[in-house]
Amino acid sequence: MRKRWYDNKTVIITGASSGFGKILSQKLVKNHGCKVIGIARTESKLQSLKEELGENFTYYPFDVSNKEKWDFLYQDLCNKNITVDILINNAGILPPFSTFEKYSPEEIEKVFNINFFASVYSINAMLPLLKKSPYNAIINISSSAGLCTVLGTSAYSSSKSALKSFTESLMLENKNRYVAIVCPGFAKTDIFRSQKELNKKQNSLLSLVCSNPDKIVDKMLKKIASKKKRIVLGFDAKAMDFFARLMPVTTPRIISWVLKKSKLPLFEDLFTE
Repeated sequence: MRKRWYDNKTVIITGASSGFGKILSQKLVKNHGCKVIGIARTESKLQSLKEELGENFTYYPFDVSNKEKWDFLYQDLCNKNITVDILINNAGILPPFSTFEKYSPEEIEKVFNINFFASVYSINAMLPLLKKSPYNAIINISSSAGLCTVLGTSAYSSSKSALKSFTESLMLENKNRYVAIVCPGFAKTDIFRSQKELNKKQNSLLSLVCSNPDKIVDKMLKKIASKKKRIVLGFDAKAMDFFARLMPVTTPRIISWVLKKSKLPLFEDLFTE
């Protein structure tokens, strides 16, 4: 495999126990000789990944939206004389599709804490360590919903839009640091774990618009290797990005029409009085 700048680096990945975070951890350790520090809440999943990946994978089980835990991690890494080269903020949650009035303030706050503020906390805590590395990089994983708002995702879309804008500001502030925003479309991960259960036929229909997460991560790593700053992945994300810029008012309406016509239980609350 062609040598890449992030080979053999030390990488922190949030949401490492599943989805993109797990696949990134596996590929960076197995294919690129990286030392990965995985962050997630479920210790049993992290331990299972540790057993698979060996000594190049270590983990800290905590809620990424807890600022004090990030401060503890920073101190612990300092005590162990570990320098971090790359921080990948991947952790995120997608609450059930619903209208804004059906979300409680607590639910919206939880989405922002994990999808946005966790990245703020991690970057704030890890910057002193990143600055010690000549390769220091920050990669924030947003979503296609941060490019074009989707009906029923007022909390999710706004949190991912905030992360995108925050990352773009970091790009302007840090000309000597590689900072990237990744906006993948929907993929076959457990991002839908909080949604309504679907039958086999409905799952097949949803799968038609979901990309293979393994292929998405391969493309992501290829773009990161070229130090692309704005990375849009998946045919749905690319379509949303293109048409939202071309028709910013009409495109979200078209997406809403598609959701209604799909008649999937995921979206039924959006079209009932």
